[in-house]
Amino acid sequence: MLKQDDPTARLEAALYASGRPLSLDELIRISGNGSRKQTIELLDGIIQRSQRAFRALEIALLPNGNYVFQVKPRYYQYVRRFATSPHLSGALRRTLGYIAANQPVSSKDLADVRGTGVYGHLKELRQLGYVQYQRAGRVKIYHTTEEFENYFGIDDPAQIKKSLLARMDTASGKDVASSG
Repeated sequence: MLKQDDPTARLEAALYASGRPLSLDELIRISGNGSRKQTIELLDGIIQRSQRAFRALEIALLPNGNYVFQVKPRYYQYVRRFATSPHLSGALRRTLGYIAANQPVSSKDLADVRGTGVYGHLKELRQLGYVQYQRAGRVKIYHTTEEFENYFGIDDPAQIKKSLLARMDTASGKDVASSG
């Protein structure tokens, strides 16, 4: 029988329920043990058990040190249409898609295309770790992050624009290649 305060169960539950990568610091707090070494050992055990139990799912250690419970990239094409991203509204997804397809893009250009509400979107997308900016004088220039690539399963960032444009063209039946 599993105790309610079982750190392994708490880690499993957090990885499953979060729907996003979790940092080691977050996982240490969730485990309740306060030990980096012990939490990593617990995570390694969870990863090993999940490799034996699941064929299409994995708990992955991302290059940035975060952990995520996800569909293995090679299976994502089969379930992509069922996936949801509840923390991203339609407007946020459109802003993020515009940045991904047109990066690097200035905040001024984003506001011209997406409206002044884009500033709130940018703040939220920065908090989620999906975009970051660099200053060019008084203007902020936005681009997607490694966190964005990891979360959305993008292996080749150079292909983002081409892939997005192809999807938009297929979905809408419009000639979007000339608009971007």
